Amino acid sequence: MAGRGKLIAVIGDEDTCTGFLLGGIGELNKNRKPNFLVVEKETSIAEIEETFKSFLTRNDISIILINQFIAEMIRHAIDQHMESIPAVLEIPSKEHPYDASKDSILRRAKGMFSAEDFR
Repeated sequence: MAGRGKLIAVIGDEDTCTGFLLGGIGELNKNRKPNFLVVEKETSIAEIEETFKSFLTRNDISIILINQFIAEMIRHAIDQHMESIPAVLEIPSKEHPYDASKDSILRRAKGMFSAEDFR
C-alpha cells in the first residue's frame, strides 16, 4: 500500500455498482477480494452484512458507499460503526430516492449541533 491511496467500496444494486465500476473504482486486494458487492434479489442479508463488516476491517478502504435501501436492511450494523474511517455514506439508487430522515450520519450530525449554533 505504500504510495497508494485508499479505496472507495460500494455495496449497491447493479446500476449503482456498474456506474462506479465504469468510473474506475473496481479493485481486488491481495487476497483477490473485490471492493464492491452487487446486491441482487437473491443476495442474503447475511451476505450483505458480512461484506459490510469485511469492508470495515480492510485497511485499504476509507469510504464505503451503500445504497440507502440496502443500508436499511443492515441498519443495526451501520449504527454500530462509530469510527470516522472508513466513512459510511448512504446514497440513493435509481429505484429508491434518498430519505434524509433515514441517514445515520445525518442523524448523528443533527445531534451534534443545535439551532443556536447557526445564529
